[in-house]
Amino acid sequence: MTTANAFLSSLCTSILCSATAFPAVAQQAPPDSAQAKAIVALVDKAAALVEKQGKAAAFTEFRKKGSEWFTGNTYLFSYDMKANVLLNPAFPKREGTNVAGGKDAKGKLFHDEIIKAAERGSGWVDYVFPKPGQTEPSQKWTYVKRVNLDGVPGLLGAGFYPEQ
Repeated sequence: MTTANAFLSSLCTSILCSATAFPAVAQQAPPDSAQAKAIVALVDKAAALVEKQGKAAAFTEFRKKGSEWFTGNTYLFSYDMKANVLLNPAFPKREGTNVAGGKDAKGKLFHDEIIKAAERGSGWVDYVFPKPGQTEPSQKWTYVKRVNLDGVPGLLGAGFYPEQ
């Protein structure tokens, strides 16, 4: 084996071992489950309602606790593309705030990741966040979709807390 081939072989082995021990790409979506499918369906249905009725009428529906839009630990939220919170019925004090640069308890810039997923059209983001009515963070998967909110680019999202 030549010196160059030995070097390349050693380099490839190092890269493969590193990739196995420290994967560069995080899981991009939750495991396929009824919960995940229900969240995608909810966000898609909400996006259709916003398009049909407009932001104000749809957001009024989304805020109703005990409705299909806000039940248990599941609720819809909305941001504009600059991370201004437009809707968050589970944490209403967040509405009107800008969450850009906000980190979860593990240091992940999850609001920025939510915006990036919406910029791609739609996608999943995982992070830790308190369940409604709680302060202790729990693992959460959120699905977001880019929408037009009365002609202004924004996003709708909803998530679930997988059983641990």
